[in-house]
Amino acid sequence: MRLILLGAPGAGKGTQAEILSRELEIPTISTGNILRAAIKNGTKVGLEAKAFIEAGKLVPDAVIIGIIQERLSEPDCAKGYILDGVPRTIPQAEAMEEMGIAVDCALSIEVEDQVIVERMAGRRTCKDCSTTFHIVNNPPKAEGVCDNCGGELTIRKDDAPETVRARLETYHRETEPLKAFYEARGKLRTVDNQPSIEETTAAIRRALEI
Repeated sequence: MRLILLGAPGAGKGTQAEILSRELEIPTISTGNILRAAIKNGTKVGLEAKAFIEAGKLVPDAVIIGIIQERLSEPDCAKGYILDGVPRTIPQAEAMEEMGIAVDCALSIEVEDQVIVERMAGRRTCKDCSTTFHIVNNPPKAEGVCDNCGGELTIRKDDAPETVRARLETYHRETEPLKAFYEARGKLRTVDNQPSIEETTAAIRRALEI
């Protein structure tokens, strides 16, 4: 299965991607992670991206899509993949189509803005290994301490209410139009917000018929 996860920041895409990745035995491709890896490994496209970043510029869509294409050519993607964080805009989606990056389904997790603002306020991130927790939905075993590495859990600036609202505005303006883009191609499935991570996973299974 070749899957794109859509949804506002804080909708739970990363959490559900991890679960689906384990169940379907396919990798999650997160734009941020593969961008950092490509730069670290000094790949051709990674070096291009590094030049833009060091110049204080946004990495162009063509370079981002090139890095994704590099990653998808690796053997672990042969059975499929989950794209999290890309495409972010219709031009990126069009560029992916032009470069032959196939998608079977675009799954949108629908959560109201106010619910997201409240949810993000409870998110905690390990400053050492970047694992995320939630004080209500997914609490650490010991308050303020990462289960994985014992690092200190902090509130990211990105999770502050005013920052979350600004990110939601950007999502509605730039990324939400992708729902219509994939619906026109008969590939959109939607899942409404559920009371728990487990119930959201169950709704996703039903939507994907797995």
